Amino acid sequence: MKRNNKSPGRIRLRRGEGGIALVEALVTIALLGGGVLVMVLAISGGALAVRENDRQVTAQGLARTQLEYIKDYPYDSGATTYPAVAAPSGYSITVGVDPVPAADDDIQKVTANISRNGEIIMTIEDYKVNR
Repeated sequence: MKRNNKSPGRIRLRRGEGGIALVEALVTIALLGGGVLVMVLAISGGALAVRENDRQVTAQGLARTQLEYIKDYPYDSGATTYPAVAAPSGYSITVGVDPVPAADDDIQKVTANISRNGEIIMTIEDYKVNR
């Protein structure tokens, strides 16, 4: 670059050194915007995965608690259901009891459905034996 002696402090540009063109600036802004967008989408996708994992962990904990409660509950050979444990807000538990075919009256198949906002998210089955 060459200094202009007539006006101190001003830089005289040679031909072809016009600075950043508008197109170059727009491309740079678009690339940076795309990078930010990818980061935001990755973070929001991770947050959704964590939320879904929390729902599954809650459902599994409810299912385990329900089955343990039923195992400790007194055996009823004519039962069609057993009481459900208290569920957190938004969750519900339904329990069904079916006799086991080709078995005596001392064994039952217990099915617990864990629902969240009316949608079944987990079904677990176990057997209750009269001991």
